Amino acid sequence: QVQLVESGGGLVQAGGSLRLSCAASGSIFSINAMGWYRQAPGKQRELVAIFIGGGSINYAASVKGRFTISRDNAKNTVYLQMNSLKPEDTAVYYCNARGIATPAGYYGMDYWGKGTLVTVSA
Repeated sequence: QVQLVESGGGLVQAGGSLRLSCAASGSIFSINAMGWYRQAPGKQRELVAIFIGGGSINYAASVKGRFTISRDNAKNTVYLQMNSLKPEDTAVYYCNARGIATPAGYYGMDYWGKGTLVTVSA
């Protein structure tokens, strides 16, 4: 059973920084895509940043130059360094992983963490 556990959210003033972490637990050989989405109140969930395939990274245009995604494959962990935070970055941030190879087989479906709240005050 694969589980994603996020940490690192909280309250920060505009211009500040936060670092989110997401660890995938379970018997995992590899993860094809892993990254972060967010959902602000009253809005749809949107991509923030994600590693896909052979190491390519996609960033949302709104976070380019401010957020940096990184990963530790040995720990099945992905990080999101968020700098120059703005009030509009306020949202619940969800970790996502898909294309997971385990001893029981390959799972192409999406796995989601429970989310961590990031609040940026003006």
